[in-house]
Amino acid sequence: MSMRPAPAPAAPPGTVVAALRCSVCGDEMALEARTLRCPAGHSFDLARQGYVNLLHASVPKGTADTAAMVSAREAFLRAGFYAPLAHALASRAAASGTPGTSGEGLVVDAGAGTGYYLAHVLDALPETTGLALDVSAPALKRAARAHPRLGAAVWNLWKPWPVASGVADLVVNVFAPRNAGEFRRVLAPGGRLLVAGPGRGHLAELADELALLDVDADKTERLDATLAQGFRLVAREDVSDRVTLSPDDVRNVVLMGPNAHHLHRNGLADRLAAVAEPMTTSTVFTVSVYERLG
Repeated sequence: MSMRPAPAPAAPPGTVVAALRCSVCGDEMALEARTLRCPAGHSFDLARQGYVNLLHASVPKGTADTAAMVSAREAFLRAGFYAPLAHALASRAAASGTPGTSGEGLVVDAGAGTGYYLAHVLDALPETTGLALDVSAPALKRAARAHPRLGAAVWNLWKPWPVASGVADLVVNVFAPRNAGEFRRVLAPGGRLLVAGPGRGHLAELADELALLDVDADKTERLDATLAQGFRLVAREDVSDRVTLSPDDVRNVVLMGPNAHHLHRNGLADRLAAVAEPMTTSTVFTVSVYERLG
């Protein structure tokens, strides 16, 4: 799939509009010109780039990806270093029995960022539409243009989602907050949840050299425990590679993630600026597929 942005959509796909709910009263919304409006009169204007901001409260500093973080992520993903993960997600989505291979369906990407992974999933599901949820408006400016069958809405994933219950055939969650209750609520019975995160040893060489934040070694086990009441683990795989990063690539991969919020911790900004030679490191991702129970 090309990383070249598509033209800004005139509006989110109809399937996405039908799935969204008013973030004030929870009612259905309709699209009038470039405004989403519920029967009670609450309204949300579409941004020029095609996404809609449904938030009505400020987000704590350090929660959302900044414009600089989004630019670093877009540059790094464009270079293709995480393409094996994107292809693995698309393959798992296509094999999951999700509607969209033969009939219309909806994929919700919880923490979609720039829409890079969701766009690959939609390419694998040609009759499916996608809803990108993320708390970062700068990220969703890109996501809204990442695929013609994609709509994007700014929202805090830790809050109840402005999405109808049981409307999604697949929920995707990549390097993002994991709200198990909302995963289960928005999925249709038998729907699938596709989760990806860093595996053991991900960027280990960079972490050692630059003293980056540690990856939680027990994250997968805690994920299973969190989802145990409402989901059944169907499949799991590790996707790994060895990559050589240019100095700019090194800076981008650090600046696109949580370390970007801690650049002044122990001189990290100075160490990053001093990188002058390519660095070889491991990429390790754990991809898990769960089925919604009940």
